[in-house]
Amino acid sequence: MKRSIAHLSLLVKDYDEAIEFYVNKLKFILKEDTKISNTKRWVLINPSSDSGCNLLLAKAVGNDQISRIGNQTGGRVFLFLYTDNFERDYQNLIDHKIKIVRKPSTEAYGTVLVFEDLYGNLWDLIEPKD
Repeated sequence: MKRSIAHLSLLVKDYDEAIEFYVNKLKFILKEDTKISNTKRWVLINPSSDSGCNLLLAKAVGNDQISRIGNQTGGRVFLFLYTDNFERDYQNLIDHKIKIVRKPSTEAYGTVLVFEDLYGNLWDLIEPKD
């Protein structure tokens, strides 16, 4: 049996502001936005059309979930975004005034920087070495 991770939940304050950030600023693809109820939606985004794992934008409900928005991993880098063109995506972050936490560096595994999303979650942007 072949298995894979299909979706990862990302806690957000508001569906529309999260879609605005990820789709319009980070250039992700909005794969699905389905209304489940008056307060809940099924919102899937993906960095590219051929990437396997989606992010499920999950609107936080209740104090426990709300307290974890922007800090789902206790301050560690949460997500790792691979790119085939580091300079293009780095310039996109600058153009959209997205906070760079750690400037680009060349490491054994590739070129990397750390940025914050709209809620403060930390991401690595990585162009792997061949």
